Amino acid sequence: MEKATGLVRQARRGSASAFASLYQEYYLDLYRFALYTLKNRQDAEDVVGDTVADAWAQIGSLKKVESFKSWIFKILSNKCRQRLKGYLDKAEELPEDLSAPVRDHDEDADVRTAFARLDDEERLILSMNLFGGYTSREIGEALGMNDNTVRSRQKRALEKMAGYLGK
Repeated sequence: MEKATGLVRQARRGSASAFASLYQEYYLDLYRFALYTLKNRQDAEDVVGDTVADAWAQIGSLKKVESFKSWIFKILSNKCRQRLKGYLDKAEELPEDLSAPVRDHDEDADVRTAFARLDDEERLILSMNLFGGYTSREIGEALGMNDNTVRSRQKRALEKMAGYLGK
């Protein structure tokens, strides 16, 4: 954490190499968040790239260096929401290599499949909480919902997943 805050300070002063180090630190989490939210590899790569470009352009506006991770995830979640709005008439399934279990009892693949069966909003709420570390209040602010609504939708989404998993 201390290393990351030092890198954020350097990036705010214009250090591209410090920002590149931050990108390497958070890329996998950003990509997973986008992939599980959007269910499309190319779109996930696109929104992560757009997020990183916007974050670099706006790094000087970051008020608290300790908030970098939540700040960049907020940018990403907004980009994912915009992309999801474009999906309204276009539904794509996860590629077989992501949704199909690798072995008969591959729990990770089963969880990924159950997650993919959720609707867009449910995946976004769970992704923001699980991958982004957002609280229900923060998710509510980002999505324009009451935090109680976020909690109830999150609970229902988790119950749906449990039902899909047969638990």
